[in-house]
Amino acid sequence: MDGIGDETMCGMVEPTETGLPRAVTVAWGMQEVSQRGPNRGLSHERIVAAAIEIADAEGLAAVTMQAVATSLGFTTMSLYRYVSGKDELLRLMQDAAIAVPEQVTLPGDWRDALRSWAGLVRAAFRGHPWALEIPRGQVSVLMPSSVRAADLGLAALRELPLDDEEKVGVILVVSQHVTSTVELELNLADEGTVAVSREGLDLLGEVITPERFPHLAPVLQAGHFLDTRPAGDGVETEHGLDAEYDYGLDLIIAGLEQRVRDVSARVADDDA
Repeated sequence: MDGIGDETMCGMVEPTETGLPRAVTVAWGMQEVSQRGPNRGLSHERIVAAAIEIADAEGLAAVTMQAVATSLGFTTMSLYRYVSGKDELLRLMQDAAIAVPEQVTLPGDWRDALRSWAGLVRAAFRGHPWALEIPRGQVSVLMPSSVRAADLGLAALRELPLDDEEKVGVILVVSQHVTSTVELELNLADEGTVAVSREGLDLLGEVITPERFPHLAPVLQAGHFLDTRPAGDGVETEHGLDAEYDYGLDLIIAGLEQRVRDVSARVADDDA
């Protein structure tokens, strides 16, 4: 075992004297590195980059302090001058992995801007899907990439007549939609194709009956719930959920449009 935390997944938060989590101060460059021992070119950026390379190639489970140290040609103990343990390393990895571009020009219309912003967040998680395995919470929202992404999301909504709390709520909902869709894509890809024959669908129809499940049974029998193409038909199943992703985003935007109309109408009544 490479130290405490190698078998945990971002558990207890290590605070600094200011109360800020140590991972946050490290990510923002506020944490001074101990000057004890020789500095042979290590930095927390190099450590994080090496860890990300391992995660991209072998998955998050392959990331250990020892594996990272070996890939850099250092001893495991050398890493602890820069990161306090695996929990902190995971938080730094997640932050680096889900970074959105620093220079982004959003479309003028808020709907297109919100779609563009959501697409950037989606691309970041698709590029490093293992980042979804690391819990996100109060610490992660204070990290540089999360702050940059949130600022860009709020920029997309800047013209809307909503208060700050509502705008933050919007970007949280959109973020949850993005991450859940990416996670489902990964799960479907891992599961592989489940192609049910017509006979199999009929067999399911004996237990998923209209009497027991009046709303879902007709959908299932119509073939809209499962892949019913014959096995070995030479067509590979696509596990992308672009249509579902777009539909969900359309629903969020439609609801937001109605919210804006309601707020505008209330303001107009108050001014009358």
